Amino acid sequence: MHFLHALIEGSRAAFLSIRAHGLRSFLTTLGIIIGVASVITVVAIMNGLSSNIRGQLDDLGSDMVTIRAYTTPDQELLGFRNKLSDSDFRLLQSKLGQVEQISRMMPAFSLGLSVSYGRSSTQTQLLGADSAYQNVVRIYPQQGRFLTAQDDLKRRRVAFIGHSLIQKLQLPANPVGHYISLSGDWFRIIGVAEKRGSLFGFDQDNYIITPFSTATAINGPDNLQVEISYRPKPGADAAQIERQVRSLLRAKAGLSASEPDHFELVSSEKTKAQFDKVLDSVTWVAAGVVGISLLVGGIGVMNIMLVSVTERTKEIGIVKALGATPQFILLQFLVEAIVLSLFGGLIGLILGYGFAALMSLLMPGMPDALVPLWAVVLAIGFTSVIGIVFGLAPAIKASRLNPIDALRFE
Repeated sequence: MHFLHALIEGSRAAFLSIRAHGLRSFLTTLGIIIGVASVITVVAIMNGLSSNIRGQLDDLGSDMVTIRAYTTPDQELLGFRNKLSDSDFRLLQSKLGQVEQISRMMPAFSLGLSVSYGRSSTQTQLLGADSAYQNVVRIYPQQGRFLTAQDDLKRRRVAFIGHSLIQKLQLPANPVGHYISLSGDWFRIIGVAEKRGSLFGFDQDNYIITPFSTATAINGPDNLQVEISYRPKPGADAAQIERQVRSLLRAKAGLSASEPDHFELVSSEKTKAQFDKVLDSVTWVAAGVVGISLLVGGIGVMNIMLVSVTERTKEIGIVKALGATPQFILLQFLVEAIVLSLFGGLIGLILGYGFAALMSLLMPGMPDALVPLWAVVLAIGFTSVIGIVFGLAPAIKASRLNPIDALRFE
């Protein structure tokens, strides 16, 4: 009971002291405010990006695997670039028995052209795909339909467009059946994809998908670059399928055991793992910087509290002369240091989220800032520890002052 009474009275005295020296209290916590605001800003932005990217990867599904050409740095220095061909796709299509869906696609980066409708025009990315691409990549029409096998077989000039092109080209709300011009070639719109939004400022809805055979004719067979995507059947051994893919493609290319693969397999799970690795690296770097900021802030709290003990020496002597125990004085200064640290942590928390939210608004394509509960708990908990650790020395010094010497202090 005596300890509880001392804690209550010490806390009341600490709050009165903080209020009486408002500017000094704020400056004391400035280092902690900056440190916490920095970590919350980084965490909020990274958590928002992580949530957005994970959501998009989950839409693709964890079982989708993409096979794309890979050129080693040594080969690039020699001016050589590996490619996958349509015959590679045909081979895998005929041999992979445990695959539910398999599709070929001509990557958008191998094509690029101007598209126009009436007096409106814009730059877009064009890719060629077959009818299975819809189910493998899970891209579905909001209006109209996707490509069919007949579109590919007959090299039809049809286009499945991303949602952004409706606004960019000032197309009708339902543009299905209208014609657009791709570098002088007319294509009939057969469908509009569901909206996916922006990521890192990149518009994910600014694209046109045409039949694979049509894209090949436009781009030329010499420039043909194929990516192959597949989904294993439910319950199939994904690792075994990957081994079979490597064996088939290496044998077809005539590679010896010592030669590297001329392709790479990328899955959503691997992409997630790579993203998590990058995120962890950024988090650790940010933690190091913030740790230094908080350490400096903690030292600032200790220094100001030590100065406060010196300034209030006579006050401490009077309180002790009136019967205050060393325990009461210790609690008063310790609580004052903890409150200052928590005050700085709370302000830093608010400012950090505000900065992150502002960056999300000002930077196009940035997802909403998200502050996870663990970051809030960690910030408050860590600032409390800082208050205890760095406030202990000044508090002990104050509690050990001799009342007679304190009263004589000038």
